[in-house]
Amino acid sequence: MKRKLRMGMVGGGIGAFIGPVHRMAATLDGEAELVAGAFSSDPKKSRASGEQLGLAPSRVYADYREMARREAALPEDERIDFATVAIPNAGHYPAVKAFLEAGINVICDKPLAVSLAQAREIERLVKKSGKAFALTHNYTGYPMVKQARQMVLAGDLGRINKVIVEYPQGWMSSFIENPGNAIGMWRTDPKIAGGSCCMGDLGTHAENLARYITGLEIERLCADLARFVESNRLEDDGAVLIRYKGGARGVLLASQICAGEENPLKIRVYGTKRGLEWRQEDPNYLWIKDPAGAVTRLSKGNSNLCEEARNAARLIWGHPDGFIEAFANLYREFFKLVRAERAGEKPPAADVPGVRDGVIGMAFIETVLQSHKSNAKWTKMLK
Repeated sequence: MKRKLRMGMVGGGIGAFIGPVHRMAATLDGEAELVAGAFSSDPKKSRASGEQLGLAPSRVYADYREMARREAALPEDERIDFATVAIPNAGHYPAVKAFLEAGINVICDKPLAVSLAQAREIERLVKKSGKAFALTHNYTGYPMVKQARQMVLAGDLGRINKVIVEYPQGWMSSFIENPGNAIGMWRTDPKIAGGSCCMGDLGTHAENLARYITGLEIERLCADLARFVESNRLEDDGAVLIRYKGGARGVLLASQICAGEENPLKIRVYGTKRGLEWRQEDPNYLWIKDPAGAVTRLSKGNSNLCEEARNAARLIWGHPDGFIEAFANLYREFFKLVRAERAGEKPPAADVPGVRDGVIGMAFIETVLQSHKSNAKWTKMLK
């Protein structure tokens, strides 16, 4: 199938942050075009967003249910090939369910749902439908993250003993001194965000990044959460001690109240032979450390990088690949699954987070919440 894939979007209307990111990433390689959408829970805003994006009024819908129903009823050569779900957490499960049951492929923002039960149900629906599904843990799309993963898989670090991953942001810090200020952000509302704010938003990215690079599975964890902004109803800071299957130990930090921090997601992995470090705010480089104290900086321009890293790099050395490009790498892999599904072919191997990653992410969130509320030192990871 040589034509462009037809994209539909839920959310991402006027004023949204992540919606435009999805549109830029999905269309970066010229493989897809936006043709339909339900861009807001407000029908007027959805129509205005569709008009701004230059879509036909007949393909701009009042809500995702109408969109799934009417798109599925269109002729095969007109309906959307996939739907992007880019709305707050509480809408993920019902929207994904609506499109899968309508026979439409889906790519969804993380976290997968607001509960582990919902996540398991989505996994069941994906398997039953046979449709392509992906989850946008976009940090796995960076070239040097892929290089780190391949080095671990190849045994270059030896046996992994320690993983330290941290994701501090500071955007809520100013509210600590003004506790009477009602933020009104959906991430702090349990009815919309689910049971967690900081861990659901940032902690799941950190957990997924660590698991993607190392392949390690959490066995038990010990979590401590805090709420520093008094008007928040959910936590805005957290720390997790981790015991991985096989004996490795980990530390995961996530926070939204670290004054002055922007988006410095960072991971360090230490094995018996050497260690590595990657920083999201300086993503084109991977630092390799040996026991003698020597530090080697690998660049995405190095000629000896693994094939996966080279394929993920879109610009020549010295020119930074960033957030959009990493996001686009996920879409490029997802499109392999969509094209195979549309052609009735067996799904190919694709390096993109899937529904199982979403289930594990929700299991992580619920285990963290359970651990925080428990007096026990260690809490067994849910499945």
